[in-house]
Amino acid sequence: MKKNNLTLIVVLLAGLLTGTILAELLSDVPALSFLTKSAEIRWEPKADLQVVRYDLKFAVRLNLASVLGLAGAFLVYRKM
Repeated sequence: MKKNNLTLIVVLLAGLLTGTILAELLSDVPALSFLTKSAEIRWEPKADLQVVRYDLKFAVRLNLASVLGLAGAFLVYRKM
């Protein structure tokens, strides 16, 4: 299979999604609570230039399970 940037992005997003779903499933297990604690990163640029006004909001919520899913996806991509 040919490696390209689009393949990398799709594989990384799949790994991130898998890690997030795994964290949601493990949220009820007290012994694994360290995997499910999230940190949120926000970026909210906005401007009002009298002619153009914009207000964008971006938020990323990461936890250890998501990061492990991302790392696993990268290893899978390297093996392809």
